[in-house]
Amino acid sequence: MMNYSSRPPEEPAVHAQDLTVVRGPRTVLRGLDFTVPRGQITGLLGPSGCGKSTLMRAVVGTQAKVTGTLDVLGSPAGHPTLRTRIGYVTQAPSVYDDLTVRQNLDYFAAILDPGRAAADRRHENVTRAIADVDLTTHADALAGNLSGGQRSRVSLAVALLGAPELLVLDEPTVGLDPVLRRDLWQLFHTLATERGATLLISSHVMDEAERCHRLLLMRAGGILADDTPDALRTRTGSDTVEAAFLHLVDEAIAAGRTKETTR
Repeated sequence: MMNYSSRPPEEPAVHAQDLTVVRGPRTVLRGLDFTVPRGQITGLLGPSGCGKSTLMRAVVGTQAKVTGTLDVLGSPAGHPTLRTRIGYVTQAPSVYDDLTVRQNLDYFAAILDPGRAAADRRHENVTRAIADVDLTTHADALAGNLSGGQRSRVSLAVALLGAPELLVLDEPTVGLDPVLRRDLWQLFHTLATERGATLLISSHVMDEAERCHRLLLMRAGGILADDTPDALRTRTGSDTVEAAFLHLVDEAIAAGRTKETTR
């Protein structure tokens, strides 16, 4: 069994305090405070444009103009030592169309683990990653000939190559059919519960919230809630996370109106 985490479980995978991102005249993230626990799936949910992708880029260290505290796996976000410890999948598949699935993974594996001495290890990692995303029968197919969902799975396989401690997945199931979505979520749970990986997964599909261990609910660059699905439903007296989210949005709007009238 592969061990994805070597640090004590009580240390969060991600810790943010007063995290702020400003882009031009717009404040995209507004003083966020949150933690992402290790060995669990944390869902980052909210409508399109609320700042989810910006937050994920900040976590993996590719976002400019970030202020506040943001520690990832015990180091400041973007620290060079984190490069092989984090797997990042963007919304757009990052694959070479003129290479086969295996050739794509061979290429990225050589970057992650270079040298002739690592050849056998790279081969094992590539074979495992292809099997993890259920593309073994398509391993020799050109990436350009795959469906959109299959290309997304190739990108996920690339992220899995180094057995990362933290996987950051930006809407990995968008546009996929229900069966493939179900299969990917089964893989996500296997990675967290059996291999000890931490997953931060964004989505604007509220029914996926029910599949997460913990949730960060976002709106307009802020965090409405940081809790478990059960706790959110109980707190708001709602039957679903979607209803809980809408309840919290209404509360935030009402609170904003109250502030305006008391000024």
